[in-house]
Amino acid sequence: MKLKTENDLSLPIIVKSPLKPPFWALLERKPINAQTQACQRIFRKYFDERGYLLCLPRWGGNDGSDDAIENFAGWPLLHALGASDSILEMYKLGWEGHLLQYTEAKTVEVELARDGMLYKEFPVSLDWFHHGESMSVFNLQGLSDPHNEAFMNRVRRYAGFYMNEDPQAKNYDPEHKIIKSLFNGSRGPLLRKATALDWAGDPFEVEGRFDTAHGERNFAEMLAHFEEYTDVVGDHPLNLAATTLAVNAFMATGDPKYSDWLIDYVDAWSQRAADNGDILPSNIGLDGIIGGETDGKWYGGCYGWNFTVTVPQTGEKAHRNSISRGIAGFGNALLLTGNQFYVDVWRKMLEAVNSNAKLTDGKTVYPHMYGEGGWYAYRSTPYNEGALDIYYWSMDQADRKYTPPSDWLKFLDGDKPGFPVEAMENEFESIRLKLLGVANDRSSPDTRLSDNTLPFNTANTTCLTQLMIGGLTPRYGEPLHARLRYFDPVDRRAGIPNDVAALVEKMTDVSTTLLLVNIDPVDGKKVIIQTGAYGEHQATTVEMDGEVFAVDSPFFNVQLNPGCGTKLLIRHDRYANQPTLTHPWDRVG
Repeated sequence: MKLKTENDLSLPIIVKSPLKPPFWALLERKPINAQTQACQRIFRKYFDERGYLLCLPRWGGNDGSDDAIENFAGWPLLHALGASDSILEMYKLGWEGHLLQYTEAKTVEVELARDGMLYKEFPVSLDWFHHGESMSVFNLQGLSDPHNEAFMNRVRRYAGFYMNEDPQAKNYDPEHKIIKSLFNGSRGPLLRKATALDWAGDPFEVEGRFDTAHGERNFAEMLAHFEEYTDVVGDHPLNLAATTLAVNAFMATGDPKYSDWLIDYVDAWSQRAADNGDILPSNIGLDGIIGGETDGKWYGGCYGWNFTVTVPQTGEKAHRNSISRGIAGFGNALLLTGNQFYVDVWRKMLEAVNSNAKLTDGKTVYPHMYGEGGWYAYRSTPYNEGALDIYYWSMDQADRKYTPPSDWLKFLDGDKPGFPVEAMENEFESIRLKLLGVANDRSSPDTRLSDNTLPFNTANTTCLTQLMIGGLTPRYGEPLHARLRYFDPVDRRAGIPNDVAALVEKMTDVSTTLLLVNIDPVDGKKVIIQTGAYGEHQATTVEMDGEVFAVDSPFFNVQLNPGCGTKLLIRHDRYANQPTLTHPWDRVG
């Protein structure tokens, strides 16, 4: 049976089979609503009518503007799953508020931010460890609100900072294909060694007044925290997270200049890994040479393979190799091209690192750091940073080799059928405990830092993202990687309609098994199902109750009669389409 073409949303699959709603279906809407209500309470307590966070606004790697907006992490995605419009409106007010609040906020001693901590609505110059956190909410606004004028202007401007379209932000060297410093932003790269003050921000009263989230007892310890964070000149894998800005701009505008820049930059990093024994080096010099700013050491630099620092409060050593956040760049390249080559780059690195395992006391241990003496920081678990992403993108069972234990994967394997209910029940307990923390919080705005409120954020979308859309929780500024998304054709908005429950039960390289239920016994429901977070997958057929519907589209329409449900076997070609933020009804005709 021919179901529809991409240009015709009028012919739905009609679900007529009555189905007693399973417990997971009755439960699913509850955590969405509970998280939203909890977020409303948090917003009322910690934000004012302008969207300003009620705290001491500061510059720095500990408690800066990135933490202020990170208080909204998960809010746009929660809306895109189906939460009420209030969650999106609160986020948008908070986003606008933080832009104004931290543009007005200025440093005295830190030269980088004397004219404002944000400039042109973007951090003036900091690293993508922190940029990624600050952009983790904005990057997902397009899921629900892709044509917002301010959003469209910003995606172009932000990407332009890394494509040398702004004369004040020459972050990129197109000849050597590098972002020129670990510190970069709307005022360009920092091309000198960073100081502890650059990282920690202006001196301020700490002891007796503030509870620092990183445990420092005074400002001297805050400075000491960053004393070894000096080597920032040159490119670093962390900067690959900047490619999400180009993905946003491409998906919003369709302009190939953004995808061209992204692929050119990620290809350069892919070659550097190949030239370095399949391991991404952690410093590229301004001359484009591996280790060029760290005396030829491929493992050097801040947040690099050899970045082991002293914790000032205890004197203990901490290993802070953070190249793993650069995996965003390879996922972005896959999203735009569908080329599994980009998955292979990270896969080869996992193999290369773990090939240096050794036996200690009869047990195999694996390295996680590399320095002048070779591999070190051996642990009983393999180096598995990004292993889940690799498996998710490839769907190759061989890539399960390094994935950490996961109840979600066990559920998809059919080995943990109770996981959906268990995960949602745990979410209720998490919400209760976080709101208990809010109730017991006696801080006032002048004794509160921007990161003090982060533990209270109740928008934990991990279990819902896994269960409803078969997706990975976006981290550190990544876009959403998901097998499916839902749209409400009646209210013309992103998210699953009220009283419709969805559970991704199984995923393979070529198919997705979806349980879809209308728990409303009175009214029918309509839902648009999109294959891929951004329509990047092409649905070919949908099988239901032994009948096969031809689709050949990145989305299709389903009509659920009252109290009815079914299992859909959706066959698809993954990464067959250019991703787009445009909602299905705007791609018709």
